[in-house]
Formats: sequence, C-alpha cells, structure tokens
Amino acid sequence: MVHDQPFLILGGELGNSSASDLKYMADIWPKISQMNLNTLLAPVYWELIEPKEGAFDFSLVDSLITEARKNNIKLVFLWFGSWKNSMSCYAPAWVKTNQARFPRVKLKTGASAEIMSPFYNENLQADVKAYRSLMRHLAVFDKKENTVIMMQVENEIGMIPDARDYSALATEEFKKPVPGELMNYLTKNKETLIPEFYAFWKANGFKTSGNWEEVFGKSLATDEVFMAWYYARYVEQVTAAGKSEYSIPAYVNGALIRKGYQPGQYPSAGPLPHIMDIWRAGAPSIDFLSPDIYFPDFEEWCGKYHQSGNPLFIPEAKREPEAAMKAFYAIGAHDGMGFSPFSIEQTADVKNDPIIKVYDILSQLSPVILENQGQGKITGFIFDHTKKETNLELGDYILHVKHVFTLNYSPKAQDSIWQMTGGIIICTGEGKYIVAGSGIVVTFEPLQKNGSIAGILSVDQGTFKNGIWKQGRRLNGDEDHQGRHVRIFENNFEIQKVELYRYY
Repeated sequence: MVHDQPFLILGGELGNSSASDLKYMADIWPKISQMNLNTLLAPVYWELIEPKEGAFDFSLVDSLITEARKNNIKLVFLWFGSWKNSMSCYAPAWVKTNQARFPRVKLKTGASAEIMSPFYNENLQADVKAYRSLMRHLAVFDKKENTVIMMQVENEIGMIPDARDYSALATEEFKKPVPGELMNYLTKNKETLIPEFYAFWKANGFKTSGNWEEVFGKSLATDEVFMAWYYARYVEQVTAAGKSEYSIPAYVNGALIRKGYQPGQYPSAGPLPHIMDIWRAGAPSIDFLSPDIYFPDFEEWCGKYHQSGNPLFIPEAKREPEAAMKAFYAIGAHDGMGFSPFSIEQTADVKNDPIIKVYDILSQLSPVILENQGQGKITGFIFDHTKKETNLELGDYILHVKHVFTLNYSPKAQDSIWQMTGGIIICTGEGKYIVAGSGIVVTFEPLQKNGSIAGILSVDQGTFKNGIWKQGRRLNGDEDHQGRHVRIFENNFEIQKVELYRYY
C-alpha cells in the first residue's frame, strides 16, 4: 500500500556500486525514466553513511530520494549493513579494523571469515545505531512524500563455507538449551509448519527441550537452524529499532540453494523456505521473506516462497530476455507484489528490451490486476521447449494455453530450443477475459459443459490509459483462426479483450 492505495512494484535493482556516486547516477536517471519502471531498488551503504563512528552523512540517500521524486519513481532501500551476500564487506572501516571489539565468525579450522558474528552485542548495537539513524532521517526527509516505500534489511544473509559459527560465544550458545521462545513458537504452530521443517523436527521425535543437537539431532541441518535463529534475532533487533523511528514495510532476501548443495556450500541459515518458520519466530518485525532468483527453476522457487501466508516479491532476478516472461508469471500465477531484475541500469536497449515492453503492459493493467488480486481471478504462465502448454481453470472455463510455436506457423518451431514466452490472463466477468503476453495461444472449454461448446464472441486489441480501455482492432478471421483461438505471436507484446459465448 502506497498513499493508502494498492501498488504493484514494476522494479529494477541497481548494481551494487551504482548508487555510491552522484555523478554516476546523474547519467543513469535519464535512462531509468525511459524504462517503464515505477520503483527502483537502491543500496544504502553503511560504510558511506557512517564513515566515522557516530558521524552520519545522508547526502547520497537524499540525492536518491530527490532524483526519484523528479522522475516519478518510488524507492526500495537495501540496507547493506552487517551482511551483504554473506560477507561484511559494507561495514565501515572502523568496524572492519577493530576485530577485538567487532568479532568475526570463526570457521571450524579456527580461521576468521569476513563475516561479522551475530552473537556479539557490539556488532549488533553498531548496526542498530546506524539503521535507526537512517530510519529517523527518512522519517524527517520523506514521510510525507513516501518516496521510499519499503526497506530490505541486510542482503542475502548466510553462513559459508561452514554451516555455523565456531566462535567462542557461538559455541557456548550451541551447547545451551534451544531458546524457549523458539520452542514455544514451534509447539504452538506445529500443525502449520513448513513441510520440510516439520519433517526435520519429526525425524528427531518432536523433542521440545534440550540443546540444539538434542532437539534436532547432530547434522549440518541443525547447524543451519541454529544459525538461522541467531541471524533472525539480530535482524529483528535492527528492524524493530528502525520501525520505532519510521514504520514502513521491511523484508529480508535470500540467496537460493543449488541442487544437491549442503548447508555451508550455499549461504545457509538465510531466509530460505525450509527454515521460514525459524525466521518468522525470530524476526516478527520482518513482514515477509523474498527470493533472489537466478536459477532456471523459476516456477519452483516462486511456489516455495508463496506459501504459508508469505506473499511473493522478487527483489532480484537475472537480467535476461526471459526475465520479462517471468514477471508475467510471478504476478499472474502468484499474486506477486512485484518483480525486479538486477543491475537494471545495464539494460542496453531501453526501447526494445522485453522487460520494458512487459512493464508497459503491466503498467497499463495495474489497476485491473490490483482490483482482482487474491480472488482467484488472475493466472500467469511461462513456456519454453521443456513446458509447452498448460490447462488452467479461470472463471467458468478451462483455458488451454500453449506456446505459440505449437501452431507450427513459425519456422522457429523446428528449433530444439524454444524462446521463452508467457503471459497473464484476468477474468473480469462471466465469459470475459483480458489476455496479455507474448508468444501464446489460448482456447477455451466450458468448465460445466452441459452439452455446450465455448465460442469466441469477440477479440479486441487495445490499450489501457489511466485505467480506461482504448479499443483498437477487432481481431477476427485469420487473426483468431476463424473464431477458434486467441493468439499473440512471439516478440509481439499485446493486450486483448476476449468475450466468450456458448453454443450447442
């Protein structure tokens, strides 16, 4: 909700270093203004806002907000504080160089890692102070305009290359009983826990008392759960301090797991689906958990994060042509709050890149999407050579949706690798649909047949302007295969209004 109205985030995330220089950003803003974005995700760097302890400089922050307002763009700030991609590379020099005061994680070998340990109060309090100061400043500088609509607290937290911290204090905590706060949460919510975690706890007999290995067993998975709890508690205190100054939504993002990898081989203990319950118990001030999706199994990861009441927001996705189709899928199939390719300023062709064209369509459709989200009236899909079709129930009809290459109209249909296509369909009334996307073909079948056949009464091409439909061509004859299907060819990006009828 932005200014008390639902808001669909059509975003792009800046590269890690782009927002650190005003002159560099001055060249980026004109490009951003042409990209159909309504939101920019931008880092805020602890090392630059507090270069000396207690001395804060918010000039970069203020410049981002001011320029965003000029370009009619909202911001999501990414707090690069204690951790960024597991490491503590954005901690200020006065933190990095004083390891006696600000201890690091210790690996099993005894070596230090460039990761601030979440077990030491000096680390926590330094981060809390900086983040609280940032949020206090935003409350003064931006509360009325609400340019900054959300905060990401830290970035891709996780332990690597070991599954847990072996520092003295961490080892001491590992031997202590599992905190009662966590056990109470797990016991209270036992029947609604994420299935993977439920099975993990069950395997050790659903024990409710003892130290970490007594309750959960001796394993890397237990090490990960242990670390997840203490990471979450750290983030909770940072987030709660910030919200006490200025309460806007806050989330954490997770670096995902490569198939076959074990805790420690990936950034373990971060806000990942199988330990979602640990994060919810430990960090109640965090509003939701989000995935940074760079892996090909996009649909699977969307489903893992859109469960158990966790809404889907994708703050980072691989910047590639396929990202455009994935935006359709996330928003259509999962009621996604928004989508954001990484390093958006590196987009070469701001007029013809697929994500720009898809964002144009989604921007036009935003009022309709927001009106119908969460009611089972929207669906989304993506296709390629591995998945060429799907059947979906929407309204009173079954929708048979396919990759347009299945028509064999294009010579590309003979290729072994098909380009990704996709779209979004919204049911706006009985037998009425908005079909939008690229490279798709749709046929319809009554859900309750009663001897009837679905016919296409009309297909109209058009656009929305300020939520008002502007009709273009009436598509018939060759354009809808004489009333047999609705289609949009590959590399075309269209919105079509479809009305059905039944005949016997």
